[in-house]
Amino acid sequence: MAQATGKFLDGLGNWMAARLRTPVSGYEPYTPSDPKTLCEVMQPGDILLVEGSQYISMVIKYLTTSTWSHAAIYVGPVGDRKTEDGEDHVLVEVVLGEGCVSAPMSKYSTYNTRVCRPVGLSGEDRHRIVLFMLANLGLKYDLKNVFDMLRYFLPVPLPQSLRRRAIALGSGDPTRAICSSLIAQAFQAVRYPILPKIERPTGNDRIAERIRRETYHIRHHSLFAPRDFDLSPYFAVIKPTIERGFDYKSLIWHRGSGVAPETANADAKGDAKDGGPPDSPPENKTPDAKPLPA
Repeated sequence: MAQATGKFLDGLGNWMAARLRTPVSGYEPYTPSDPKTLCEVMQPGDILLVEGSQYISMVIKYLTTSTWSHAAIYVGPVGDRKTEDGEDHVLVEVVLGEGCVSAPMSKYSTYNTRVCRPVGLSGEDRHRIVLFMLANLGLKYDLKNVFDMLRYFLPVPLPQSLRRRAIALGSGDPTRAICSSLIAQAFQAVRYPILPKIERPTGNDRIAERIRRETYHIRHHSLFAPRDFDLSPYFAVIKPTIERGFDYKSLIWHRGSGVAPETANADAKGDAKDGGPPDSPPENKTPDAKPLPA
């Protein structure tokens, strides 16, 4: 009987996972990511936030009131794991229905992404975080506990104060319910803050004033969401295009991009005059214009 129940729950869990990972129609990224540029810029321990396009992504965006629905961590080449095209697996992530897996950067080439970097993280702690994530490769999602996914099928409006906790409901092993939880555990293992609760001591006596400082309390890892790495004051947002050096003068604008043709012509004339600045456009003067009264 127990074996039959287990098979039933496994089947139900697989069905739910497949439905939740169904792409939502109409998704179109504003600035698709360039995998090559990301690999050149990212460092081990950097977080890659992803604006997903699956049904589960829409739910997480709603529950967290955020653009970002998924988080992966950059660890560098993962052993000899490569794609069929020879691309290295450089990301570690927790995926619904699969568990903790590695992935190539090109997996998110058609999505909006953001890179968040832990500021001041020591090389030793960075290495420990990478080892923590690699050690959890193969962690399986517990499909028998269908309550982790069942709540995502219920389109019940929730107050904003309860949405974050709705993510943590279920099996008691939240690392298998949302991607950011395992990453949060990795940073907590080296006591690097993400969004800690801060307690400010009160009191006016001299002793309290002398020892006054902020006391940080670690939140439970199940309460972390992808957007927390973006909101954290301890993670810097890295813009790959800017990091590599950006020169707006090198851009080639399409004729239909909104750049005025006369502006383009003026630039061309300016370039022809021994590198001098383009001619200033003539002032617009009205023939019968009269001075305004004082």
